[in-house]
Amino acid sequence: MIYIFKKKWYRLLVVGIATLLLIGFESICSNAIQASTPPKNVSESQNASAIWQQGSFPVENFQSYTSPFGYRISPIDGKPQFHNGLDLAAPRGSYIRSWWSGKVTKVSDNTNCGTSITIESGTWKHSYCHLEGHVERDNSGIYMLDAGGGIKIFQGQEVPAGARIGRIGMTGNTTGPHLHWVLRYRGDYVDPALVLKEMFKRQTVSSIHEQ
Repeated sequence: MIYIFKKKWYRLLVVGIATLLLIGFESICSNAIQASTPPKNVSESQNASAIWQQGSFPVENFQSYTSPFGYRISPIDGKPQFHNGLDLAAPRGSYIRSWWSGKVTKVSDNTNCGTSITIESGTWKHSYCHLEGHVERDNSGIYMLDAGGGIKIFQGQEVPAGARIGRIGMTGNTTGPHLHWVLRYRGDYVDPALVLKEMFKRQTVSSIHEQ
């Protein structure tokens, strides 16, 4: 009887936590939409569906999701770790696009993330890891250079949503060509899969209304 009682309470606890997480994500999305700055041709009266349409899927020639957000066993050293992003596989050299318009706040090539770019969009930050290329510096500033892909991204420059900002590579700690995509909202990590799901839902609803 004690075992059954504990099991029931455990199930209720799991359901409760899942519900709170879903509610929390809906709140994050709502707050992010309010905090974001839409283009001048988008009025404040438009609904959330119109705002989320501005987002861009980050990978061309996408093949599969290879590792989700959350705790996992590291494929590098076999130890438990928190995986702070979503891994999206694509052929090496495939272009990567900026998820949202914003300012490039960091370019780097000296961490486990390999060659990477971080973009700030209001209260959101999105990072792209394991890119082709490397970081250089000249009188103009610091920039990520991928000569083979024809890409040169300066730290501090503005990029529009959907702009090509890099290519799938094998830099840093990686076992295969993929994009490690990290999203943060007000400093907290957010599961990119949930964001993509929300974007797809909004865009689908909008396309149905337009028909």
